[in-house]
Amino acid sequence: MKHRLHPIRLIAIAAIGITAACGDDSDGPAGTGGQAVVLVGAGDIARCGSDATAATAALLDDIPGVVFTTGDNAADDGSLASYEQCYDPTWGRHKSRTRPAPGNHDYSVPGAAGYFQYFGDVAGDPPKGYYSYDIGDWHIVVLNSVKDEVDTSVGSEQEQWLRADLAATDKECVLAYWHHPRFYSHASWTKNFAVMPFWQALYEAGAEIVVNGHFHLYERYAPQDPDGGLDVENGIRQFTVGTGGHWLYDEQPAAPNIEARNNDTYGVLKLTLERGGYAWEFIPAAGGSFTDSGRGTCH
Repeated sequence: MKHRLHPIRLIAIAAIGITAACGDDSDGPAGTGGQAVVLVGAGDIARCGSDATAATAALLDDIPGVVFTTGDNAADDGSLASYEQCYDPTWGRHKSRTRPAPGNHDYSVPGAAGYFQYFGDVAGDPPKGYYSYDIGDWHIVVLNSVKDEVDTSVGSEQEQWLRADLAATDKECVLAYWHHPRFYSHASWTKNFAVMPFWQALYEAGAEIVVNGHFHLYERYAPQDPDGGLDVENGIRQFTVGTGGHWLYDEQPAAPNIEARNNDTYGVLKLTLERGGYAWEFIPAAGGSFTDSGRGTCH
């Protein structure tokens, strides 16, 4: 049985520039005591004129809570113009309650300048793009998996920040999201080794959930260890939700330990985060029929 890392004093975190929580407005992830809270979103989202992007944005209109993105939010080129013209009229309606992650398309513009300019301070320090916040009884970590821009390796500044951040939280349950998944379905390979250090740190800290995008489909995995071994007791459950509005991928051979998958339905993942557990629901956009739901417990 894993044991969560011992917390370090928050004053020490402030001294090295780590932020353990975001703002304190009613639309954002302010603490909500012991009540269940909602985290909802997807990745690979905005194309100008896309009916699918408009349809997934319409789902958010009826779902309260914090909105997450898992990168490639203005998927064509990540420019500020793409954000203003394609993302803002749709998912941008929920900007005040959105906590984003960057993707590789966001770095089509040097330094992901459009992404950071559009989202502002909530997107974290622009040279880094990783940060964390608390919502209800959960600690949420947002990471930057674009390894050619921000180092993801063992011993990197980001990995050291992640380990310190996880050690500092006193929350029982932990969820992380970023763009590139560790595990995915592909004809030639099924693992991304660049984000292995993220998984190792999260696994050692007893994290529950990882959510990713990049692959334009939906996949839900059984709890796994960082090497992809089935670990029902202590493993992390991965969701890939690249269904925000960009074109969907053709079907590929399924990776090991997949419990649910779909590549023909746009939609969002709604996570209801409770004290000691969580529920998930994939909600299809108009015209889609695929759904997926279930429950899990915290370690």
